[in-house]
Amino acid sequence: MSVATTIEAKLREALGPTYLKIDDQSDLHAGHVGAREGGESHFAVEIVSDHFLGMSRIARQRLVNKILAKELAGPVHALSIRAMSNLDASKT
Repeated sequence: MSVATTIEAKLREALGPTYLKIDDQSDLHAGHVGAREGGESHFAVEIVSDHFLGMSRIARQRLVNKILAKELAGPVHALSIRAMSNLDASKT
């Protein structure tokens, strides 16, 4: 299973998002420290879930990092997170 697929499955199971986009940005970091041969080392995640309602931006990011702890300890070198509740998303 690809790293992106694993990230998606874990976030869907834990947070039941109404919107989830996972972007493998590894090609933008080729040759940099932490970049792996074949990619799947740098990701950007946009997620909208009511689990984030009432949480600060930092608390939201910590929750996503906790859910993806195994991936962050292994194949994922960098993870950019944009996490919003449905209420936040409706304001943008």
